[in-house]
Amino acid sequence: MSESFPRLSARTRRFTLGVPRGFTISPDGARVVFLRTRSGTDPVTCLWELDTETHIERLVVDPRTLDADDDLPPEERARRERSREQAGGVVAYTTDTAVTTAVFALSGGLYVTDLPSGGTRRLDIPGSAIDPRVSPDGRLVAYVTGGALRVQDLASGDDRALATPESPTVTYGLAEFVAAEEMNRMRGHWWSPSSDALLVERADEAPVRSWYIADPANPDRPAVTQRYPAAGTPNAVTELFVLGLDGSRVAVPYDDEYLTTAAWDSHALSIVTMPRDQKALRLFAVDPATGRSTLVREDTDPAWVDIFTGVPAHLDDGSLVWVAQADGGNRLFVGDRAVTPPTLQVRAVLDVDHDSVLFTASGDPTEIQLWTWDGHSLLPVSTRSGVFSGRMASGVGVLSEQTLDAEGVSTTVVRRDGVAIPIPSVAERPGLDLRVSLGRSGRRELATAVVLPSWHEQGSRRLPVLMDPYGGPHAQRVLNRRGGYLESQWFAEQGFAVIVADGRGTPGRGPGFERAVLGDLATPALEDQVDALQGVAEQYPDDLDLTRVAIRGWSFGGFLAALAVLRRPDVFHAAVAGAPVTDWRLYDTCYTERYLGHPDEQPEVYDNSSLFGDAAKLDRPLLLIHGLADDNVVAAHTLRLSSALLAAGRQHHVLPLSGVTHMTPQEVVAENLLLLQVDFLKKSLGE
Repeated sequence: MSESFPRLSARTRRFTLGVPRGFTISPDGARVVFLRTRSGTDPVTCLWELDTETHIERLVVDPRTLDADDDLPPEERARRERSREQAGGVVAYTTDTAVTTAVFALSGGLYVTDLPSGGTRRLDIPGSAIDPRVSPDGRLVAYVTGGALRVQDLASGDDRALATPESPTVTYGLAEFVAAEEMNRMRGHWWSPSSDALLVERADEAPVRSWYIADPANPDRPAVTQRYPAAGTPNAVTELFVLGLDGSRVAVPYDDEYLTTAAWDSHALSIVTMPRDQKALRLFAVDPATGRSTLVREDTDPAWVDIFTGVPAHLDDGSLVWVAQADGGNRLFVGDRAVTPPTLQVRAVLDVDHDSVLFTASGDPTEIQLWTWDGHSLLPVSTRSGVFSGRMASGVGVLSEQTLDAEGVSTTVVRRDGVAIPIPSVAERPGLDLRVSLGRSGRRELATAVVLPSWHEQGSRRLPVLMDPYGGPHAQRVLNRRGGYLESQWFAEQGFAVIVADGRGTPGRGPGFERAVLGDLATPALEDQVDALQGVAEQYPDDLDLTRVAIRGWSFGGFLAALAVLRRPDVFHAAVAGAPVTDWRLYDTCYTERYLGHPDEQPEVYDNSSLFGDAAKLDRPLLLIHGLADDNVVAAHTLRLSSALLAAGRQHHVLPLSGVTHMTPQEVVAENLLLLQVDFLKKSLGE
């Protein structure tokens, strides 16, 4: 008997296990190193290498042979929570420039692998290793343990601290909470190209208020203390130093609140900073000998500036590669020149290979295509409809493709001579017959996916409707790829017409569309879900029953689901709100203040986007779900809303999840959450 979809989805971490990822191309293009689990249900990630001449894959590191346990240090668990990493084993690695030496952390141990031979050994270190990074020349490895940044000579074993924390609240070499959670910066130290120094972040969390994450199901366990920078409260104090292997220490001062990223290549040591109001982004070139910074570029915006991954970078001639808003679009700049049109929304720079830039961009918001700038012209790399990503080095490319027509992720290495070599995925097949239609709906022509049961004959009966959005900034649901609709299709198979819509604030349609939520995270998001529902109902007049409309979501989507039944009970008849943000004063500084400003300066904006003032309006079934170990959207959000609903005498349901974080990685939890939601929704809609 085959497994049910909920069980299989949970076991496969939503069908991500077995998909190749984390690619590194050797300078000669002869080898591609990557990560992949050995099967679609195996959670242990291994390190592999592909020979591009013979097309033969080789297993380089299998963690099961290294006698490592699964006991991760707390800092590594936090780092994985920030990066939404669901697998185990070798989940991250770095290599030297020659791609002959790789280092990685495994269960707190520090390991080095000689890639040509495959030999792996554990290094002797004083503590648990976090974020190890091998030097460009392959002789040294830098890592963090106990808040100290240390360097070990791989040949001699000499291990010494370059920086030691002055107090328990200080760390060297790690990204602070908001950088990792909201700026996509997962690192806090950078090697110099000459391997003789590092740029290192010092973060002091002393000003950040302490919160306590308890596990009420296990009262014998003490609460976990966490420094959480809630909106309007102090952030960690960050500083930068250039630390030389000769013992030198040079301060790199900057005035802004946030360090968004840094880069150190043969052309420049660069840092990018942003003030707390996030209305400017400043790129500086730093003299590593003196720490003196020179402003290279400043971008401003009356709403907020966007942070793009992959920049700053440089071509071989030193030309700056950058992404910024101009003429209503997010555009790729080379030097001072915008080389993409404003109608092509650049999403990220993936690689710079000599004089070529590989980047992702969208013309149609439901697609993420691969492009290159070769120094003279724009060239499309991907030519089919879908969602693409990739890497490029030494004229060799790695192309990852997802479409609506094919299951899973397809990965191909393209050699300089044009020969294509597949890297197989061993992910499990979901076993669902997808019936997804992408289009535009409503007055604003919102990108919308309509997911119908595979067995439904159009026009034969009206189905209850399930809105299934995220609906907030930074995340997009409506994309041309099968993997994004698996859960939606499963809900459809239970008898729902499922609608997924991306409203204002979501990425893909340019800066103006995203900035429509400035000062109000509630009204535009909710209006657009109603608009999309009405638009789809006009397109499917005989298939949707608008007297039975439910909505479900997680995180921002959970906020939106609860908001829907509180403010528009005339449209929405039941809601499942998972890990919802119910009061934006309880969410972090960087995300929240970007859209709502400082709560002391604009309290009315926070009140309007809070759910508490609407508690007395609830007269529809509402199920609140929250992991009690969630350190991102803490359980206080749900508990305080529940208290407000109780005070108003409004019936509701709360499902607390003991020991569960924001990701809900536990298999049994993930499986049964889907089943419980379907049961609740069917009963609430009278099914």
